[in-house]
Amino acid sequence: MNWLTDYKIPIGKWSKAVVDWLTDNGGWFFDGLAEGMEAAIEAILWVLQTPPPLAVIAVFVALAYLMRRSFYTALFVALSFLFIVNQGYWERTTETLTLVLSACIVCMAVGVPIGIAVAHRPKLYTSVRPVLDLMQTLPTFVYLIPAIVFFGIGMVPGLIATAIFVIPAPIRLTHLGISSTPQSLLEAGQAFGATKSQLLWKVELPYAMPQIMAGLTQTIMLSLSMVVIAALVGADGLGVPVVRALNSVNTALGFEAGFVIVVVAIVLDRMFRVGGAD
Repeated sequence: MNWLTDYKIPIGKWSKAVVDWLTDNGGWFFDGLAEGMEAAIEAILWVLQTPPPLAVIAVFVALAYLMRRSFYTALFVALSFLFIVNQGYWERTTETLTLVLSACIVCMAVGVPIGIAVAHRPKLYTSVRPVLDLMQTLPTFVYLIPAIVFFGIGMVPGLIATAIFVIPAPIRLTHLGISSTPQSLLEAGQAFGATKSQLLWKVELPYAMPQIMAGLTQTIMLSLSMVVIAALVGADGLGVPVVRALNSVNTALGFEAGFVIVVVAIVLDRMFRVGGAD
């Protein structure tokens, strides 16, 4: 068996060579991307942190009522955010919401068009599916390393790592929604002379909208699951006190921050879940 171990396939060396080549030849691209993402993150943070907390909470409550048409959901959102303010985690929560919102914008803007493209091209989806499997199964700490190399420390590498982990969800669910459109609906549209773009916008996308919204919900939940891991590369948010509690074995701090993360997850799930009014 020595011959099998003596000639090791140099996966690590190949990966390092690719990262080094990208760093040497694509530094200008990664620097520009980092600056753009940093500006977007700062803008969202300014919107969430400049007004008084009660004003921001009122906006979230109004959005919850408009989206769900449920007084109880709006009341739950209000009480949940007031609880977060009471615990002293409002600023950390806005930072986490910024990371989640940024990840949702990136993942939905990229994932939905890719999902539509692969739904119309089954052979392309066959080629893309192993890549999606790799992105979801590869330990997140592995692609934190090149994220740090390309983007340094801060919110941007946390956002990149989150997007890589999360983006397969909207791609898969958009593909599922588009590809499951009944053939009878497509034939009816074609019979009325609809073009391919009209079929997409007026038949396929409306039919697939529940699946796309499910993809948005999955994106939000998966982004929240990355909060603590993103904190390890310098991303601000609720993951920071969790990491701090882990390092100092502070049970009280860990449970406080962990419970606030759970509250934020439940609030966002109640606001964006697929279905009728609660």
